[in-house]
Amino acid sequence: MPIPATGYPLTAALSPRVQIVETTDSTNADVVAAVTADPAGWPHLALLVTDDQRAGRGRLDRTWTAPAGTALAVSVVVDAGRVPMALRGWIPLAAGAAMTRAVRARLTGHGSTAELKWPNDVLVDGGKICGILAEAVPGTLDTVVVGAGINTRMTRADLPVSTATSFAAIGVDLDEDRLLADYIEALDGFVSALSGGDVARVHRDIEKLCATVGRDVSVSMPDGTTVQGRAERLDDEGRLVVESGTIQTVVAAGDVVHVR
Repeated sequence: MPIPATGYPLTAALSPRVQIVETTDSTNADVVAAVTADPAGWPHLALLVTDDQRAGRGRLDRTWTAPAGTALAVSVVVDAGRVPMALRGWIPLAAGAAMTRAVRARLTGHGSTAELKWPNDVLVDGGKICGILAEAVPGTLDTVVVGAGINTRMTRADLPVSTATSFAAIGVDLDEDRLLADYIEALDGFVSALSGGDVARVHRDIEKLCATVGRDVSVSMPDGTTVQGRAERLDDEGRLVVESGTIQTVVAAGDVVHVR
């Protein structure tokens, strides 16, 4: 089922600009370029969406590809200028939490559940259904583009790795417009809370959604080292606090594996 001819009316009711493209290399790259060329034309919550992204990027410079028509790629503009500088590190986590809520709402009655894997992967029954990449627009600290790749109609045979899943793979007929609208609404709610300085609420809500907290984890750090221990909590900046015996490590960036 391709992108609907009617577009995304529910999403358009919440976003000032919903641009649909048939195919592109990277929605994030497109939106970063568009915002740079025409900032006024891409205000807060403006978005670009496609179901055929050819050269998507994930965190840690990973590539992200999917057969045409089997996944949604959406990039949303976030006006980070309204968020105090000290709280902007929460934006990528807020995006992951917002998508977790949106995915969870689409699973009602299906027996599956969505959880957040720190910092912003969305898992369904332990399998990754969505990844998120947030990046600042070059030359400004006030605009962030948040890209998300959601496995929608991908069959089990199409899944790139055994640890991935999709709505189709778990038997859910997805209303993509409702998913995107729920995501935009939740993301805007988190950004508004951060704008008002209510980081305690954001912290609490994200930590409740985060399956990583309370789990034994192995974290591959950017410097090549590995940290193993129990993920105890998120600190006041959204970083993951991992404890191993008497040693406590605060992880700002890393590749987390949940140890069963």
